[in-house]
Amino acid sequence: MMRSRAVIFVNGDLPNPAAVEHLLQNDDLIIAADGGLRHLRALGRLPHMLIGDLDSVNPGDLSALQTAGVRILKYPPAKDETDLELAMNAALESGADHILLVGALGGRLDQTLGNLFLLSDPRFAALDVRLEDGQVEAFLIRNQTDVTGEPGDTVSLLPLGAPAEGVTTDGLQYPLRDETLYPYRTRGISNVLCGSRARVSLRSGLLLCVHMRQIG
Repeated sequence: MMRSRAVIFVNGDLPNPAAVEHLLQNDDLIIAADGGLRHLRALGRLPHMLIGDLDSVNPGDLSALQTAGVRILKYPPAKDETDLELAMNAALESGADHILLVGALGGRLDQTLGNLFLLSDPRFAALDVRLEDGQVEAFLIRNQTDVTGEPGDTVSLLPLGAPAEGVTTDGLQYPLRDETLYPYRTRGISNVLCGSRARVSLRSGLLLCVHMRQIG
């Protein structure tokens, strides 16, 4: 039976593990992208699959996963893809239409940027793919979507790769009305949710939405 959602644990920062655990569902396909296994261990969970070159997994953990029947896909260190990209490919092959990337933010800047840019892969255009760490979520807006949260949450809209045209918002403190956002300007940064939901739409381009929840 194909699963509708895959949750990939990545070897980045995870400031609020309890909040992430609350998001997990019983029928999720859980994938550990190499060192992302450490976050699952901290939560007392096993993945359904471990994938990567496994340079960040100690032999004891690997042996325990093998004994538990976890599917392990090991790749050579000299590969063209990051461990996360391999994991996302596996999620696509599983038939998932929703992919949640946990712990893909923070840590090395190049890795974080690469993780964000992976969202622009045309193969994911029809899927719901989000980066999540329990406090911040990031996802691409291609046409129209809702941002849900709490009043006062910060919402930043960043054009990815090229200007985003026809950007219109409803439910944000600083409204945008059929505007063009440029990658080299900061017009879309640090907006604020007025209520529990805001709508964002655009006519062309890609918008990276970074939703930062209030803490406390």
